[in-house]
Amino acid sequence: MLFISDTTAGVVPEILQALEKANDGMFLGYEGDPVCRDMKARFAEVFESDVSVFLVATGTAANALALSVMTPPYGVVFAHDGSHINVDECGAPEFYTQGAKLAAIKGANGKIDPTGITAALNDFPKGVVHRMQPGGVSISQATERGTIYSLEEIKAISDLAKSHGMATHMDGARFANALVALNCSPADMTWRAGVDVLSFGATKNGALMAEAVVFFNTDLVKDFAYRQKRGGHLFSKSRFSAGQFLGYFQDDLWRRLARHSNAMAAKLGARLAALPGYELDCPVDTNQIFVKMSSDRVRHWQEAGVQFYLWSGDPTEARQLVRLVCSWKTTDEQVDQLLEVAKG
Repeated sequence: MLFISDTTAGVVPEILQALEKANDGMFLGYEGDPVCRDMKARFAEVFESDVSVFLVATGTAANALALSVMTPPYGVVFAHDGSHINVDECGAPEFYTQGAKLAAIKGANGKIDPTGITAALNDFPKGVVHRMQPGGVSISQATERGTIYSLEEIKAISDLAKSHGMATHMDGARFANALVALNCSPADMTWRAGVDVLSFGATKNGALMAEAVVFFNTDLVKDFAYRQKRGGHLFSKSRFSAGQFLGYFQDDLWRRLARHSNAMAAKLGARLAALPGYELDCPVDTNQIFVKMSSDRVRHWQEAGVQFYLWSGDPTEARQLVRLVCSWKTTDEQVDQLLEVAKG
């Protein structure tokens, strides 16, 4: 029973077929092929805008490289204290920005808001040479807690950032899950709400290894191609990454996969909350469930073969916080199997 991450699921057949199609023939490397050209045109259609798209290998690279053009080395990027860039990227944002600081902001359910950002800005007054300067704001959609920002919340944060001369970055490792939860267009959830640059992830939602940096604010593109190359993320056979995105978008596959994983999480979260001894820690907006349970139940789950993430990280506590993640491959039978364990 694998509920530890959506990365445990393999690659959807449609994307494997897209890779086979990209493998047919011989083409110039470094994006000089028709697959990459079609991929970039498809991104423009999806986002209803003439975007600039750069392919990278990982979400960490997408985030760190995007931030590198948003802030100078003496700048500050404001983000949630539990965000991936702050907790799980081994200093990559600081490395790629050549020393920029991450200002960690607390916020309920994995989200930050204008009030928290404004309070943090007070620690970095503009024009004071002794202090690092405001550089940018980064939000995750969906968040590390599986929750989502409303379109109004995204716009409020983006408007505040712009009023302080900062750009807004969105970590979209689970972009599709958030998109179908909000039931809006990709454009509405990004550039129309003021987002300047997006880390667009498909790997967690059925792709093999497909991540991209998408610029809506073309002023930020600047020297990004050189940063991509210098960082080791310019693929010689780019068509195999590009081909995955073509398969991902074909026939609305990406939305269908995300709807399924969200639905499995909604079912699991609701059924767990109805059982005695289990308490949801935050809303189940997408495909992640955070649930509190006793240490005894945690051990029972482990002994029963359930694989999950112990979020609180302290096995000595009487009550634990556990993260469960559903994927495109999660079935009703697997959810029911876990629920039977939970009842025991």
